[in-house]
Amino acid sequence: MQIIISGLAALLCAFPLAAADSPEMPRWMTGAWEQNRSDGQWSDEYWTPPRGGLMIGAARIGKGNKAEVFEHMRIIQRDDGTLVFLVQPFGRPAAEFPMVAAGERMIDFANAAHDYPQRIRYWREGDRLKARISRMDDSDAQEWDYGRMDVAK
Repeated sequence: MQIIISGLAALLCAFPLAAADSPEMPRWMTGAWEQNRSDGQWSDEYWTPPRGGLMIGAARIGKGNKAEVFEHMRIIQRDDGTLVFLVQPFGRPAAEFPMVAAGERMIDFANAAHDYPQRIRYWREGDRLKARISRMDDSDAQEWDYGRMDVAK
């Protein structure tokens, strides 16, 4: 399945959408998501529903009782309809990643001038939210496989 999704994303990247064809905000990302690995590492990600041309996100990665990484994120819709992913790891100034491809429950952002990552991709597989960061050629990839978080814990 991963090969099919990667191939589809590569095909869509070859034919970016025009601004007039820009997709809706990725509402399917909305929610609280978590991944817990057997080695004790965990990660979670939170996304607000789209409103006013904006989705707000936050993420943490840690191990045991210690958070090692945090970042603030936004997906904005510019006046021309373009979607842009902005990310601020550790509260640093935002790096911008314009949308390069989108499909049903998949969105891909890229910025070849950024050091790492250069590509950020989200997609849904059933009730799972998947995320992948990599270089433009898909090397040095890291992936996350999130399930819905029970926020009542």
